[in-house]
Amino acid sequence: MYSVTKRIDFCYGHRLLDYDGVCKHPHGHNALAEIEVRTPELDARNMVCDFSDIKRIVKGWIDTHFDHRMLLRHDDPLVKSLLDLGEPVFICQSNPTVEHIAQLIFRQAAEHGLSVVRVKVWETPTSYAEYTE
Repeated sequence: MYSVTKRIDFCYGHRLLDYDGVCKHPHGHNALAEIEVRTPELDARNMVCDFSDIKRIVKGWIDTHFDHRMLLRHDDPLVKSLLDLGEPVFICQSNPTVEHIAQLIFRQAAEHGLSVVRVKVWETPTSYAEYTE
């Protein structure tokens, strides 16, 4: 089995509802996503896939949907206020935890044809969540 991993940096803000800790307040992160693509055979170029394809697909989606945006649960009272102010918001169906963010990135990569097997998102230099299917 062959695999390649692309790392993508992005910044986002969020807060967690129904949570009793400091993350219940709006705050931000400098995140690092690692997208691992795996295949049993190399393509005609002798590659799992081109790193630029992962960058174009995944970084393009992250830049459009997550980077420098507030990620908020759909029923967060901040959603309306921020949208009214013209602030960039990404609305999540569940709490925008790092686990949920990893899952969203994984599913976008897979939907765009990458044979992704793992997405790891570092929320801080010492804490990450990983999603696989």
